Amino acid sequence: MTFHAQALRIVLALATAVWPAACNNPDPKYQGWIEANLIFVAPDEVGRVTTLNVREGDAVKVGDPLFAVDDDLQKADLNLNTASMVNARQTFDRAQHLAQTGTGTQKDFDTASAELRSAEARVATSQTRLARRRLVSPVAGTVQQVYFRPGEMVPAGRPVLAILPPGNLKVRFFVPEPVLPRVAYGETITVRCDGCANQSARVSFIAKSAEYTPPVIYSLEERNKLVFLIEALPEQPDKLRVGQPVDVLLDTKT
Repeated sequence: MTFHAQALRIVLALATAVWPAACNNPDPKYQGWIEANLIFVAPDEVGRVTTLNVREGDAVKVGDPLFAVDDDLQKADLNLNTASMVNARQTFDRAQHLAQTGTGTQKDFDTASAELRSAEARVATSQTRLARRRLVSPVAGTVQQVYFRPGEMVPAGRPVLAILPPGNLKVRFFVPEPVLPRVAYGETITVRCDGCANQSARVSFIAKSAEYTPPVIYSLEERNKLVFLIEALPEQPDKLRVGQPVDVLLDTKT
């Protein structure tokens, strides 16, 4: 079972215990947790990790080297396309000279010109493929997880590591259906956690559908069992940790 699934089961169980109180208490408290939108960095093509420049917990800036993947095939492809480009340029130069002296045809010149442009494009593609075998950080943040180590094969598009930018943390919690009208996009909520000062967060997401759906006909009692997922962006994300349990208080003025 994933961490998200475990957290969801715990929060739903806790929410079940506080639903009756939430409906009667003008200032209810809801259990939630901290989750992250991680940035996953992966190679474009399959390969073997040759160098790992960072460890979990390291802070990185934009452009910092992260890891490298073997590039023998990409170098060979670049050499092949470079040789083809040299030949295409020689053919173009001859065709251009013949066209200028009147001994060549315009068709031969156009064909040589097109072949040269195509060869140059293949070289540019090969250079890009080769450059992308050395990955740098696309964002500033902290390395949260390393999935592949030097010597291991990485499938194309599979992330080697994950980075957490400081602003990508979010608070997730559930509110029962009767309380949902009190929550609005952009509204400020209060987040409490063990060992840290209270801080504000702004609601950034409200689920359109309930997490738990009872039978087709909803009585008043059954509607009170419906819960909706809410997400909010904390004002001081650096004070929080992924997976940390928190208490959420809604703005009493709404």
